[in-house]
Amino acid sequence: MKSLRVLLIMMVVCGLAAYPGLAAAKTLKIGSMSPLTGQYAADGNDIRQGVETAIAMWEKKGGVPGYDKIKYYPQDSACDGKQAVSSANKLVNLEVAGVIGAYCSSATIPASDVLNDAKIVMLTPASTNEKVTERGFKYMFRVCGRDDDQSKAAAKFLINRLKIKTVAIVDDKTTYTQGLADNLEKALGGKVKVVAREHINQGDKDFSGVLTKIKALDPDVLYMSLYNPEGNLMAIQAKRLGLRATLMSEDAVYHPNYLKIAKEAGEGTYFTFGQPPSKSIPEVKAFLDAYTAKYGEPGSYSSYAYDAANILLSAIAKVGADDPDKLAEAIRATKMQGASKFITFDEKGDSGSTYKVLVVKGGKFVPFWDPETGKDF
Repeated sequence: MKSLRVLLIMMVVCGLAAYPGLAAAKTLKIGSMSPLTGQYAADGNDIRQGVETAIAMWEKKGGVPGYDKIKYYPQDSACDGKQAVSSANKLVNLEVAGVIGAYCSSATIPASDVLNDAKIVMLTPASTNEKVTERGFKYMFRVCGRDDDQSKAAAKFLINRLKIKTVAIVDDKTTYTQGLADNLEKALGGKVKVVAREHINQGDKDFSGVLTKIKALDPDVLYMSLYNPEGNLMAIQAKRLGLRATLMSEDAVYHPNYLKIAKEAGEGTYFTFGQPPSKSIPEVKAFLDAYTAKYGEPGSYSSYAYDAANILLSAIAKVGADDPDKLAEAIRATKMQGASKFITFDEKGDSGSTYKVLVVKGGKFVPFWDPETGKDF
């Protein structure tokens, strides 16, 4: 018996010597923040599911070297600054290595104050307000585009392609929607007359007062700088009220739910959104196959969340998670074909914008106009 015990001990010692990572193996903790409940839960759960898809694919190929498993902590930030700060503090206390999130810029900006102070890297897949990466935060990264770029793409389209004379703009007074509306008005540069700047509240369902006022002004375009639930309903009510204006909106209303809810009222609506890469690219196909098999059709920012999680896990695989400075440097050095686009980061932590104009045609989003070339697709 004594000989057998000695043999077992020697086997363990030899095993640890041969595989040093086994001795140091520990659980890798990562978190996310997005609205998992409430009116923006569809987008928030798209983000959660994108992260889960990335983790499942890493685990399928053996996990992250040096870690026995990946523990994922999705938090409900609810598009609310206070709740986002609370979620960020919870993730700090959980000692996560990095955070994917949040969705709304009004949640991402205050949450990033907490995470940056704690030296925890944060990669937002969906917050487009330029202030997210304009504060010089070392640990803040953005996988999606920026609103100062999105607004320029929209302005070019309205001026050069639609050649309109007047526009009415509606926002919901949040950081993202109001910031984008301000940027659009600035980018129009007086070449299109803004006949109305109206505001609604998040969660509103009846827009008859605002739309009646806009109808009387008869703008060529009604630009909806809103989130998805309000945008869906406003499109329906605008058509029902008989507005002549062409509808245009942005990335936060661009979602499969717009097609399902607005239906015929949404036909002909123009959107700005990042150009999706070809489905024939292996990395894109791998994401679509894995995601749709478990969750069905991806939402607007599912692929961006998937890419953000892959960037974080790839960086941890290279440099570990113990040194936040090395981890941030590894993320900043990313050169990766993702499911959303080819991703690199600049000195601010931005990955660039690829905004194109799409139109709803036949119940589908169809690429329509390229701001870079000034030509139709």
